[in-house]
Amino acid sequence: MGVSVDPSSAPKPDPPGAKGHYPGAFAGNPAASAEASSVRAREWGKLRRIGLFGGSFDPVHCGHLHVAEAAAKAAGLERVVFLPAAQPPHKPEQILAGGAERVAMLELALRGHGDWFVDTLELERAGISYTIDSVREVRARWGLHPDARLFLVLGSDNLRGFSKWKDAVSLLQLIEPIIVPREVDLGPTLENLRAEFSPELAARLARAIVPCSAVVVASSAIREALRRGNVAPGLLPAGVREYIEVRGIYAGPLRGAPRA
Repeated sequence: MGVSVDPSSAPKPDPPGAKGHYPGAFAGNPAASAEASSVRAREWGKLRRIGLFGGSFDPVHCGHLHVAEAAAKAAGLERVVFLPAAQPPHKPEQILAGGAERVAMLELALRGHGDWFVDTLELERAGISYTIDSVREVRARWGLHPDARLFLVLGSDNLRGFSKWKDAVSLLQLIEPIIVPREVDLGPTLENLRAEFSPELAARLARAIVPCSAVVVASSAIREALRRGNVAPGLLPAGVREYIEVRGIYAGPLRGAPRA
């Protein structure tokens, strides 16, 4: 059953990367109470295997949840933290739904997953969202134990051009990748890795690919289907489609450059 959404109480849209309060404050969010932050910090200090899952989530869809589930199972993750981007660095022209809208959709999608959280770190920071900057910040932000291991949850489509990510080699020294297939034929992607990285790093990334079915659904296709009013059942988590329709987030012609 979908979750009813009252349009008058839903968060108002904000410009891409706008700073401010976002619903569902994570422990690191300034809006969280001191007592709640203290309890959360003690809880997170006990963890040893945490996954970071970044992206636009515009909108979050069931493919994203499949990626998180596959990664958590493959690496034995105790927590998966979704980090919605303020602005993806690889598509600076991209026009996103507001940060508060995307956080609200994520929180609807993550209901029932007690070990999955949303952190608004990149939205609070605003500007271009570089993964390595977030990785360098989260240990102190979350109060992690020095022995805690961080895992970067990726769809295999992110491997195309991964060598051009900010400080890509340093990033791989700070975090362990978990890669879930987003295309059926990974041959071209693996060839690109061998061409762009050292043999050791290319082999490490290839070993990080989870042996599971590929997730072929894309947010761009869902946005277009929502605009036309014919999105297929089962593509959006419970409550997310109703929220989108009530808010009219993707109604009408798409503005500016295509979303990713």
